[in-house]
Amino acid sequence: MELLDLVMAYAGHPVRTALEIGAGTGKATRLFARRGIAVTATEPDGSMLAELRKHVPANVSAVQAAFEDVRPGERYGLVYAAAALHWTNPQNRWSRMAALLEPGGVFASFGGPFRLADPAVADAVRTARAAFLESDEIPSPDGTPPEQEMQWPGTELQRSEWFTDVQQALIERHVTMSADDYIGHLSTVSAYLVLPLPDRQQVFSRIMRVLPPRVEMTADITLHLARRRYTAHLDHRAPRL
Repeated sequence: MELLDLVMAYAGHPVRTALEIGAGTGKATRLFARRGIAVTATEPDGSMLAELRKHVPANVSAVQAAFEDVRPGERYGLVYAAAALHWTNPQNRWSRMAALLEPGGVFASFGGPFRLADPAVADAVRTARAAFLESDEIPSPDGTPPEQEMQWPGTELQRSEWFTDVQQALIERHVTMSADDYIGHLSTVSAYLVLPLPDRQQVFSRIMRVLPPRVEMTADITLHLARRRYTAHLDHRAPRL
């Protein structure tokens, strides 16, 4: 897969260990584990963790924990988050991240919105959810405007003393899914997750009624990469937690 190849090429050497933040049901987990990487997959939600454990290979250790609960100890060659970084606490985010990485280790964040390709279907869905949500996209956590070339979290990584060589790449994707699968996707989107359960069920019902049986999507992935600095003026002290 192009995503994995980009991460490995950036690392520049074989990656043997990785920590995943917010693994969910394990789609990205399986991708990295298939390369022989020993992945420690963290997920705070017990039901998602149970689902993940059903589908991952033996080289994955699944742990119920939020990012903020992971204490420094073992350092990893790679720490990554698949559409989960915005759930982490911004306070000391990057010093915590650095504490989990080997000097010279790689941080990767990737994800992007699924957007309906047919404008008529997109308008119908927008109307169906209007009483509950104006938009279901995640605004930039640091206020970076969408037209700026470098997007979050690259913007924060560029300002962090702990990281260098920040890169951003776009992987273009087009997918087709059933209407049921599209609703399943929406059930993982934070804009819907924060709605009260009765509202969530109602908005999904309204959206389902306006969907065609098959839904065409653009699903571009934005990948951010950065390298944990390995310099004397930083590594004589532990990152602040």
